Amino acid sequence: MPKKLIFLCATGLAAFAATPAMAQVLLEEITVTATKREQTLQEVPVAVSVVDNQTIAQAQVFDILDLQTLVPSLRVTQLQSSANTNFLIRGFGNGANNPGIEPSVGVFIDGVYRSRSAAAISDLPNLERVEVLRGPQSTLFGKNASAGVISVVTALPDTEFGGSIEGAIGNYGLTVIKGDLQIPLSDTAGFSISGGLNQRDGYFDNLEDGEELNERDRWNIRAQLALTPTDNISLRFIGDYDELDEQCCGVANLLAGPTAPVIQAIGGNLVPNQPFAYTSFLNTNPVNTVENSGISMQADIDMGEATLTSITSFRNVARFETIDADHTSVELLDGLISNTNIDTFTQELRWSTSGDNIDFLIGAFYFDESVNYDSEAIYGSDIRLYFDLLAGGGVPGTFAGLEGALGIPVGAFFFPGTGSREFSGQDNQALSIFSQFDWHIGDRATLTLGVNYTEDDKDAFIRTQNNDLFSSLDFVFIGFAQAFAQLEAMDPGNPANGPTAQAISTNPCPPAGALPCNPLLGLQAIQVLPPFVDFPNSVESGSSDDSETTWTVRFAFDINDSWNIYASAATGFKATSWNLSRDSRSFASDLPALQSAGLFVPNWRAGTRFAEPEESTVYELGVKARFDRGALNFAVFDQSLENFQQNIFSGLGFNLINAGEQSTQGVEVDATWYPTESLQLTFGGTFMDPKYDSFPNGVGPNGPNTDLSGTQPAGIHEQSIVASATWTRDLANGMSLFLRGEYLYESDVQVVDNIPASVASREVNVFNASAGLSTEGGWDFTLWGRNITDDEYLLSAFPGVAQAGTVNGYPNAPATYGLTVRKVF
Repeated sequence: MPKKLIFLCATGLAAFAATPAMAQVLLEEITVTATKREQTLQEVPVAVSVVDNQTIAQAQVFDILDLQTLVPSLRVTQLQSSANTNFLIRGFGNGANNPGIEPSVGVFIDGVYRSRSAAAISDLPNLERVEVLRGPQSTLFGKNASAGVISVVTALPDTEFGGSIEGAIGNYGLTVIKGDLQIPLSDTAGFSISGGLNQRDGYFDNLEDGEELNERDRWNIRAQLALTPTDNISLRFIGDYDELDEQCCGVANLLAGPTAPVIQAIGGNLVPNQPFAYTSFLNTNPVNTVENSGISMQADIDMGEATLTSITSFRNVARFETIDADHTSVELLDGLISNTNIDTFTQELRWSTSGDNIDFLIGAFYFDESVNYDSEAIYGSDIRLYFDLLAGGGVPGTFAGLEGALGIPVGAFFFPGTGSREFSGQDNQALSIFSQFDWHIGDRATLTLGVNYTEDDKDAFIRTQNNDLFSSLDFVFIGFAQAFAQLEAMDPGNPANGPTAQAISTNPCPPAGALPCNPLLGLQAIQVLPPFVDFPNSVESGSSDDSETTWTVRFAFDINDSWNIYASAATGFKATSWNLSRDSRSFASDLPALQSAGLFVPNWRAGTRFAEPEESTVYELGVKARFDRGALNFAVFDQSLENFQQNIFSGLGFNLINAGEQSTQGVEVDATWYPTESLQLTFGGTFMDPKYDSFPNGVGPNGPNTDLSGTQPAGIHEQSIVASATWTRDLANGMSLFLRGEYLYESDVQVVDNIPASVASREVNVFNASAGLSTEGGWDFTLWGRNITDDEYLLSAFPGVAQAGTVNGYPNAPATYGLTVRKVF
């Protein structure tokens, strides 16, 4: 973090603090439960951002993806399908694209942990607030909150009859309908039901068949029952179900590699080198379907000086996805298909008590989950000709000649309908015991100590069916046999011919060496589905058993009624993640044992089965202040993550690798100011200096085993700024008016580690605006626009599938706008 930047931030805060206070208090108190107790935002001594329901309504935040325009330290990225969404806080986070990985950012909705992003992206009506906690939160949240927490809180059923109905229309055929109904059943019971429909045409065109991609087609329903059977017992039951059925996501060609002419030669089309054309040619449209459901019960028992809380949940996520993996109009693959089913049970128990000097909390969190993931990559009708032309330098016939020489029926290589099918999954049980107490030292000082002990057990497996004959050939072995026969013919019986033949077999062409070369080695590059060893097996157990103790220490001091400061240190933990993708392969170190056990397969390739646990540490100094006309939060932090689990696309699967250490130092600013009674100004900024302290075996632009140590991690912006201005005015006849503008800035950064910044970088400059009119009769009219300047940037990028040198990417959404009408009754 540059010292000049810290100085400027500190100077700005001092100037803000010196602003004369005005008599009227305009800033409303915001209640949060970030520490599992109700406190105001300014009282809680942790780095937390809160987005309340009024801001959500005025900014027209339709889903959790839009939150990043309100919280600068949060980034939410949608990748190759609607359900593959990645959450990052302060640049830390992972978990998308591989069902064996849970996110480093924990998402909780009404206290219930959502273990995968697909279970957290549904539209939620009747939101009360969203809290974003930065840094590890292991001592209060029981599962994998090593980078932070997103806590979504919805409203309890009201004790009076009422509700609302909301509708929105917009460009790209947007239609949104939401509603909620509150039904009091008695003085001690209330029921609510809410639901919504969200539909929109796509903004990305498939020129091959005219279909529109990147659409919206989802609906949800949610019911709640709140009971207070006695004065000291309250119960909350929630049942929810939502569906998503969309064609997502459109992929742009960033760089057409040397294989593009071959694609065109066999009749294929693509839109080359146009990241923001929002068009492509696909022979198969992507399909995303998600069914997400769950039930939960929360019980709070007031025991006088203590409160017992229990939260029980059962959840299921079912996903089906298929994509055109080559992203052209040729049929290299007959779809890349995956089917995922996840069943999750969680149980949390907390006992808390408050005294004159000590507040104490102790709890336990149990997690039981079963993941089943089936996938397949099947060859299409054009793949043989495509690879035949590549192998023959544009002239077909290489495969037919090789098949004849090896005695294989002509046409067997890359036969349509052959390929690889994987059946994988894991069972995960975890138990966390956590405790935290606050010792109030006098009237103004509080010392907080927290500890968490977690045990996490996983049993993973992959079974494969691979009938891809070409990829199972070992060209080193074939080359050895040919070279040995050649040398035997020249000089029979010479014992030196064995090593010489081996050297020939591993000597590729070109360049020519002193020895003859093996021309077959070049064909290894097009063995796209090499077989691998199923596990568990006699060498690889497929099991992990992790345990870790994490802690929190914090000292907070109230300087006066307006100012408080805090200093904290905390650690976090995320257990072993298993690679359940197509590129889950044995470690190179396991090769001797696999050979001894008779498990070696032809064309064996090393890879990664799992990534070891992540361990995070953060040191933080913070200042919080509240004034008659505003508030500010300021934090300086130093955060590091050992064994960061990098999950990066490598062709048809993912490499799951541990970085040695990733760290960032920075400052965060969050300020609200009312210069006049009618005008609210907000500013939020995160300024960081992220880097890989140690990553000798990363996946970089030059491929695997690239030393990324000392470099800036891709996708993490050094500067992120969110600013807004909201003007409100009371009119005659009980009406009111508001005007709101938002600006999101993120500095330029390389998008992903394995694509050069010269090909894929990102800088974000997004403007959103809205204007609303409310009537005394409960009608609200809001005219809104998001990304109104059509700022263009990449969400992510990846190397082309079976197209060396080609780079593809996901462009952001263009400008959207619409009108929302809401009636409260």
